[in-house]
Amino acid sequence: MNVANRKCIRQLSIKSMKAAKTRNIIAIIAIALTTVLFTSLFTVALSINRSIQEANFRQVGGWSHGTFKYMTEEQFNELKTDPLIKRYGLRRFVGMSSDAPFNKSHVEVGHSDANQAHWMYCDPVEGHLPAEDTNEAATDTRMLELLGVEPVLGNQFTLTFNVDGTKITETFTLCGWWEYDEAIVANHVLIPNSRAQAIYNQVGIGNGIGTDGMTGSWNLDVMVGSSLHIERDMDKILENHGYQRESRSAGSNYVSIGINWGYTGSQLSDNIDPITTIAIVGLLLIIIFTGYLIIYNVFQISVSNDIRFYGLLKTIGTTGRQLRRIIRQQALLLSLVGIPLGLLIGYGIGIKLTPVLLSRLNGVVQDTVSASPLIFIGSAAFALITVMISCRRPGHMAARVSPVEAVRYTEGTGNKKSIRKAQSGASLPKMAWANLGRSRSKTTVTVISLSLAVVLFNMTITFTNGFDMDKYLSKMASDFILADAVYFQVGSFWDSDHALPEGVVSMMKTQPGIEAGGRVYGKCSTVEEFVTEDYYRAMNSKWNDKETLDHAVAFMEKNEEGLLADRVQLYGMERYAIDKLRVLEGDLSKLYEPGGRYVAAVYSENDYGNPNLNSHWAKLGDTVTLRFVTEYEYYAPNTGEILDPNNIPDDQAYRYRAKTYQDIDYEVAALICVPHSLSYRYYGADEFVMNDQTFIRDTGTNSVMYYACDTKDESTAAMEAFLSDLTNEQMPQFDYESKATYAEEFDSFRNMFLMLGGVLSFIIGLVGVLNFLNAILTGILIRRREFAVLQSIGMTGKQLKTMLICEGLYYALGAVVVSLMLSVVFGPLLSNVLGSMFWFFTYRFTVLPILCVAPIFVILGITLPLTVYRAVSKYSIVERLRETE
Repeated sequence: MNVANRKCIRQLSIKSMKAAKTRNIIAIIAIALTTVLFTSLFTVALSINRSIQEANFRQVGGWSHGTFKYMTEEQFNELKTDPLIKRYGLRRFVGMSSDAPFNKSHVEVGHSDANQAHWMYCDPVEGHLPAEDTNEAATDTRMLELLGVEPVLGNQFTLTFNVDGTKITETFTLCGWWEYDEAIVANHVLIPNSRAQAIYNQVGIGNGIGTDGMTGSWNLDVMVGSSLHIERDMDKILENHGYQRESRSAGSNYVSIGINWGYTGSQLSDNIDPITTIAIVGLLLIIIFTGYLIIYNVFQISVSNDIRFYGLLKTIGTTGRQLRRIIRQQALLLSLVGIPLGLLIGYGIGIKLTPVLLSRLNGVVQDTVSASPLIFIGSAAFALITVMISCRRPGHMAARVSPVEAVRYTEGTGNKKSIRKAQSGASLPKMAWANLGRSRSKTTVTVISLSLAVVLFNMTITFTNGFDMDKYLSKMASDFILADAVYFQVGSFWDSDHALPEGVVSMMKTQPGIEAGGRVYGKCSTVEEFVTEDYYRAMNSKWNDKETLDHAVAFMEKNEEGLLADRVQLYGMERYAIDKLRVLEGDLSKLYEPGGRYVAAVYSENDYGNPNLNSHWAKLGDTVTLRFVTEYEYYAPNTGEILDPNNIPDDQAYRYRAKTYQDIDYEVAALICVPHSLSYRYYGADEFVMNDQTFIRDTGTNSVMYYACDTKDESTAAMEAFLSDLTNEQMPQFDYESKATYAEEFDSFRNMFLMLGGVLSFIIGLVGVLNFLNAILTGILIRRREFAVLQSIGMTGKQLKTMLICEGLYYALGAVVVSLMLSVVFGPLLSNVLGSMFWFFTYRFTVLPILCVAPIFVILGITLPLTVYRAVSKYSIVERLRETE
């Protein structure tokens, strides 16, 4: 008879559950714990992602999806109407102020509309944005503090700033202000578009764009449909209007774009590769598998206990499909309790854990805990999917069993190999081993669930230990670097006005504990090299279109061989700094010779230390001719007439050439890379290094760009205190960098991952221990009558406890062995994945965490069986013998 009554099946499911309250509690705990795992991980992951994004946005300068840069007004008005753009904002750059008191601040003057100001965190907390046709301006409290102006609406302040090479001074009326956020790189002074246009007219830009290609242009910041496909959408917008961003040389339809790299989802979607995909999928599978192990174990044990009940249902006509439905309905009913409970507990854990983790990570917003609905929807979905997958196999087992088999079923029935092993000897360890073999699937699940936590913990330690501080600090080549504050400012260019005085250098050199140190002189006079036109075009086509390059080439002076005179950057280094250079080819010893005519050609490198061998034309042994120019002359190209550079008519075509100069030949003694911390910190011209004496003699200048030194370990703290006081209190126009600061950032970064991995390992470890407890508990409960029989024929309680302890120890030993095997297999794979993600990662194999966890497993293997047996042994042997099978 085929029973098709859904109501009957539902009632059977509910009544079956009511008859096993203890098992229901265990199942609810298992489901809740799995949901806790998902919820806490999602809460922490999304919160950290949100915090990192917020920090990224502040570094980028805003949270718009992207920018169409340096356009004309016509292009701006055309693109802003594209249907792919959901919202847009206008930004026009006017100028920058770098003179005191802003020498340690990045100050930008410009116009932004309401949307753009909001996206740049420039929402006034008092007042409003500047109105058109007024002299109003809005800024932050830090700017006002540096100017000595109270943040009171209506106060006036005067600002001197550089507009496309021209310094101007303007007075503004404060119309609004917002609190200073030290995480934001730039300080903004927002003015009306009308005032910006007046300033453009004042310096001769008018409605055009300045010589820097930026001042006076129209920048369109946009929000598109999704942060996952910003680049794709922006390319489509350009395509819709006939523009391209590949190369300026390709035509006048070039429009530059900027994609907000602060959105981690966009970074992932744009840069994802097979290795990263495998790593993400693998992590998700491990998390799901962890939840699967515990829930599957609970339902498998439940079905094993109720197998006779299911067999009896089959005898009265219940189909296998209906039995599977009974188990599935029970799982859903238990999930209705377990999943909400797990969501609450998991989110609570995430809320408490996130600030702790964020405190370990420098440079992120510390008070950001995500409340995204994705946390709860995703966690509930993952938990429910895990429950459904976990009860699938036990459901099939119940559906397949015949009524006769069900009545005769005991754990391990049919395992003849195990029976023979049990009969081959009567030692307690052999009996314990045979007992594990009676249900190999349960034993396997328990061992794997214990092993996963250990493997994950071992991988976490391997991961964090692989963070190579030497690699990380390789970007900071010296313990301390002292310079004018402008040298450290992003977007600023060093010149002789910001040279480090010799008195300050002498003051630093007299500090105790300096092991070695040296000056690095910077170029503050005009120096040129001679390169081929093809090389010049190849190196500059990234930033200029063909028309611009043609115009530049036409203006450039050529030597007798037809080579172009191009600007060059020089370093004059004392021996201390020369020894910090990374040699690619050649020998630096020739640069030690005072006044020697030798240089080293500087090649660029990426974060992984791989040099770009196409970043310079000079090769080892080449002769480089450098032209040191002291005066230029301007002339009419058609007539050769010499022109007054201060009185050239606007319609007059002109060229310029070196009038007073000295050409000096040098031999390229080495090809090198300069550590970023010792470089100019901006690029765009070929660079050469020469020793300090040659530099001073040939350039005729001696301006110190910075002084760098190394100190003894015991003197590091004292030097840090000295420089902090010097640059903050005595001479605030100077600033410094220290390796100790970088080391603190490195430790914070590593500790954050260590804590996150440790928490994940602990949660998965709880799953493993609960599986272990389940295996021991159900194994003893199912065999209560069997144990009573053994005791009735002479086995003592001590022997029985010894056998159970052996079973527990076998579980522990199995978990340790499997953990070692998995660590050996997955260690190299982890190395490849992490090495591609973190340039400062160095793989170091270790099994120390596994060996540290092994004693904990041994203790669990001894205490859990004894604890469960003590509860069972409260019943007499006679009472246990009376129990029916």
